[in-house]
Amino acid sequence: MRRYFGRKLAVYGLTFFIAATIDWLIPRFMPGDPVQSLVSRQGFGLTAEGAQALADYYNRLFGLGRPIWEQYLNFWASLLHGDLGRSVYLTGRPVTSVIMSAVPYTLALVVPSILLSWWVGNNFGALAARRKWLDNTILPVGYVLTATPYMWLAILLAWVFGFIFNILPIAGGYSFALEPSFTWTFIASLISHWFLPFISLFLVGLGGWAIGMRNMIIYELDADYSRYLEALGAPSRLVRKYAFRNAMLPQITGLALSLGVVVAGALVTEIVFSYPGLGKLLLASIQNEDFFLLQGIFLFIIVGVLVANFIVDIAYVAVDPRTRVSMSGEGA
Repeated sequence: MRRYFGRKLAVYGLTFFIAATIDWLIPRFMPGDPVQSLVSRQGFGLTAEGAQALADYYNRLFGLGRPIWEQYLNFWASLLHGDLGRSVYLTGRPVTSVIMSAVPYTLALVVPSILLSWWVGNNFGALAARRKWLDNTILPVGYVLTATPYMWLAILLAWVFGFIFNILPIAGGYSFALEPSFTWTFIASLISHWFLPFISLFLVGLGGWAIGMRNMIIYELDADYSRYLEALGAPSRLVRKYAFRNAMLPQITGLALSLGVVVAGALVTEIVFSYPGLGKLLLASIQNEDFFLLQGIFLFIIVGVLVANFIVDIAYVAVDPRTRVSMSGEGA
């Protein structure tokens, strides 16, 4: 088992190196010059010499005036020290602090919506596989929810609850009239601004998990081992228990991967509701050609996906006895 996880860590390390290198390259293949874009915003009224001096200053500050190979080596040297560079868009703020200020909003939005939709969807899907009346309800509703685009549902919810009934806010992470504090007023404002983005992500995810579990349960109940247990006179409850455990394996994989890519599911939703998370920050970094902020956010996603995959490996060892048997045989 130790050799198994050792090889896995080596593979993850190589994957991280390649993904981080691609992450560093992608912004530099984008059209435009972030320093010139910054100078054009700040250097209004300057002479040509003044604008050039300002551009030279920012090139030195962000390290963009050096040869490309030197920039790449500096990237790894800084990364190994936990430094992701400075944001061009936010005029020199450390990228790490910018990302960390947005991470709590994204995690508070995406993680509960994924976990709750996963739990509710799996339970409804398992019940639907055994009850015809529920199957006739869950299946069409699940397909509708799964096929619904995040942004469309987010806009629809904002229109209904924000404009028609005017009972929930549709922009920001909290009321613009409040300052962040540990007060009930501020917490209530956070929750009211959080609810609509959360429910849009929850509803779309719910349909996919329910359909996936329903189909997997039906497949497992029709498998040879289920029929063999029934032929031996095993109680139906025991057969369903084994079927549920086997059906959970791909669902666990899907859950971990969904948690890994925390930005992908919330990007458009955060933009619709102007929610101050990583998705909105990613859009701003693209619009303002901010190399360092863009690669920092993508690096956060890369690490999330790799950690999620490693958790899947551990979960499979804990949940599936066949994995432990194969690992023991491999070690022998």
